[in-house]
Amino acid sequence: MAGPPAPSSGQGAAQRVGSALGRRSNWEQLGKFVVVGASGYLVNLAVYATLVKVVGVHYLPAAVGSFLVAVANNYMWNRLWTFRGQRGGVAYQGIRFLVVSSIALGANLLVLYLLVEAGIGALPAQAVAIILVMPLNFVGNKLWSFRQR
Repeated sequence: MAGPPAPSSGQGAAQRVGSALGRRSNWEQLGKFVVVGASGYLVNLAVYATLVKVVGVHYLPAAVGSFLVAVANNYMWNRLWTFRGQRGGVAYQGIRFLVVSSIALGANLLVLYLLVEAGIGALPAQAVAIILVMPLNFVGNKLWSFRQR
């Protein structure tokens, strides 16, 4: 006599998501990621505004420059605080963090460009673009850059 059928991969994924959402540690980690992200957000906007308004850099290269400064800030704090228990080699995680952040930068630049072309000012558009891309960044870093081995 055969036992109950094995759950389909869709059910397995749903169960894993449900389990992940039920773990307090994941919510605490998300909270820390948001705090770090908020500091990176402020760093990004401050550098971006300085490059655009003071130095006169075009908004797209300014977004890349501000990204580089913010990503260094975020990597340091995520490594030391958010994902502290999941630390691996600094170079190994750093490269993965940079890959995820670069994908997020690509998404950010696309959203930024579309918002500016739609008539939104460069600074408010960057503020919105950063927020819209944050979930992609968190999931990529949690599941790949800082995943537990």
